[in-house]
Amino acid sequence: MVTTLPYGSWPSPISAELLATGGTRLSSPRLVGDAVWWSEGIATEGGRQAIVRSAGPVPVPGTPADGGTGEPGAGSEAGHAPAPAVTVLPAPFNARSRVHEYGGASWTVVPGNPAPPARPPSPPHRPLVVFVNFEDQRVHALREGEQPRPLTPVGPEVETAHGPSLRWADPTVVTLVDGTREVWWICEDHTGGELGPRLDEDGAPHIERYIAAVPLDGSAAEDLSAIRRVTPASRFVAHPRVSPDGTRMSWLTWQHPQLPWDGTELHVAPLLAGSAGVGDVVAGDTGTSVMQPEWLDDHRLMFVSDTSGWWNPWSWSAADGARQLLELDQEFAGPMWALGTTWYQVLDPDLALVTYGRAATGLGLLRTSDGRLTPLESPLTDIAAAELREDGLLLLAGSSPTRFGALHTAHLRLPSDGSAPALSPLTLLRSSRDDAPDPSVLPRGESIEVPLPDGGVVHAIVHPPHQEGLAGREGELPPFIARVHGGPTGHVPPVLSLPTAYYTSRGLGVVDVNYGGSTGYGRAYRDRLRGQWGVVDVADTVAVMDHLVREGIADGRRLAIEGGSAGGWTTLACLTRTDTFAAGASSFGVAELEAFRLDTHDFESRYIDGLVGPYPERRDLYVERAPLTHVDELEVPVLLLQGDEDRIVPPSQSELFRDALAAKGIPHAYLLFEGEQHGFRQADSIIRATEATLSFYGQVLGFSPPCVPVLELQRD
Repeated sequence: MVTTLPYGSWPSPISAELLATGGTRLSSPRLVGDAVWWSEGIATEGGRQAIVRSAGPVPVPGTPADGGTGEPGAGSEAGHAPAPAVTVLPAPFNARSRVHEYGGASWTVVPGNPAPPARPPSPPHRPLVVFVNFEDQRVHALREGEQPRPLTPVGPEVETAHGPSLRWADPTVVTLVDGTREVWWICEDHTGGELGPRLDEDGAPHIERYIAAVPLDGSAAEDLSAIRRVTPASRFVAHPRVSPDGTRMSWLTWQHPQLPWDGTELHVAPLLAGSAGVGDVVAGDTGTSVMQPEWLDDHRLMFVSDTSGWWNPWSWSAADGARQLLELDQEFAGPMWALGTTWYQVLDPDLALVTYGRAATGLGLLRTSDGRLTPLESPLTDIAAAELREDGLLLLAGSSPTRFGALHTAHLRLPSDGSAPALSPLTLLRSSRDDAPDPSVLPRGESIEVPLPDGGVVHAIVHPPHQEGLAGREGELPPFIARVHGGPTGHVPPVLSLPTAYYTSRGLGVVDVNYGGSTGYGRAYRDRLRGQWGVVDVADTVAVMDHLVREGIADGRRLAIEGGSAGGWTTLACLTRTDTFAAGASSFGVAELEAFRLDTHDFESRYIDGLVGPYPERRDLYVERAPLTHVDELEVPVLLLQGDEDRIVPPSQSELFRDALAAKGIPHAYLLFEGEQHGFRQADSIIRATEATLSFYGQVLGFSPPCVPVLELQRD
């Protein structure tokens, strides 16, 4: 029996509390000995990021140690309960980096037993862990059951740093020629060195980034001079890697105004006494993006380059130079928003485990000698991480349209007789949603391509309202919410999302728009946004909504739009420059550009050069494109959500727009969340923001969401 109710008013078991407290943010999975380690974000502990490990050894699925039968289907998710986990990093420590403000890899486990000679060896489950603590950005070390001890000093006070002046990210364990094992970090240094804090010629604060070796014995805990610089300072550095024989290293650099998806340079240099010079640039330039160099052997490097228009695998050696291993209209990498992001693993000098795809991400094996790619069938459509152990244990982090993000294990058999590799069914290790709702209330997304007037297409994923047993009234079309991702160099994959289900289970449609500029579709699609931010993203979003209305999927009078960060910019631009939407919600969105370029953080401070144009030469575009400039053309209500500690898009951006709304008397609400940065991590903040947004849409789009506090809208 089907009950008919107005769209938007359907009762749903998916509450804001479920979104905030039921799930777990899983990241940075890795194999350490016979265990699996990873990070978990804990919303109920202020969003802190803990370091977690499996409670015991993780067996290879389908083998006798696993207790499986070895038959097809053995080790599948249906037959295994998630493994228990142990929290290694005690509260209140928070393993999170502020390098580039987005951070990235913030901890690692040092193999073996790097301890002073007087200290007895540690048990296998208590290896040395090094991490950067969010509060003070100092590197710390600990063994499970002990209190962390600092390894780096507190940086001196630097006003322009807006926080700790010394920051660390992407720890990399290296072995030097003499067998010495060290951990190298990317250091973001706001102190200015011997010359002290100062401004560069462009008026921006002087910031140096370099690769540094941090002693594990604590000798640098109060003494920055005890930390050895491995590379010269550059504006940005990433991916330090040492050759297997310890004689050479490679790393990436880039300068303003490039971002890493615009152009990077791959350096190779000899290591002398544990340090390198500038070295030789062997690949990449200001218009070519090179990602993730990894040594295949003592002489050959593998890396990913978008020279062909797609991020494809390449190799380099001093003897042969750079050559493309495989040319395919698929992406073998993505935008490096977070330091330490990787897309493949070198298994031996002739074999790599790779992730690749377009909108979705698959898994494969690549032969570096002949470029032969062998796909590995997996039910996951968005693979965030993959790592293979020598005994065939495969660790996967990923999701799909029917699976929430989770950590899985499987057995990957690599035959030596030339036959096809075999991947066993997945075993669930840890899910981001142990409390997943019944599938009857979860969305069913469909990927679409909407034709554009210029002959191209815009990519989107449509999620119609869905809850078994409920339907809208006869003749009624549902309200639809356009969601525009941040970045704007980002991408929404076709995977199961509980925030999407929060809307669709209530009778609201959702469409995720991968507008021009999004990754996953090649360099040409990415470059559609160059110089056109606020134009292409707006036109693409409107084209998708026009398509849904034209096809009778959405109610054209009840369309809303929401987005965060750069998605907030597109939200506000769509509201002020078009009449497509009846309401919009911007989370920490960019509202204008002149003050923003001075107030935002260093990593993105020149991003707008490529998105709009150089400043001050194209100041006219900075003013004309800004949503703040066009508030007089705005006629619909707006909700603004903002963290008070956001250094990427400061509160001033939302407050300028709020004041303009009040001056015109447009209904609006501005919610400022204490202790939140760029993206909300605290449970109370997530609940409040989620319920406020739903109440806002209900008031404007004409439905009554049950059990949600009413958000008060202001006019002045």
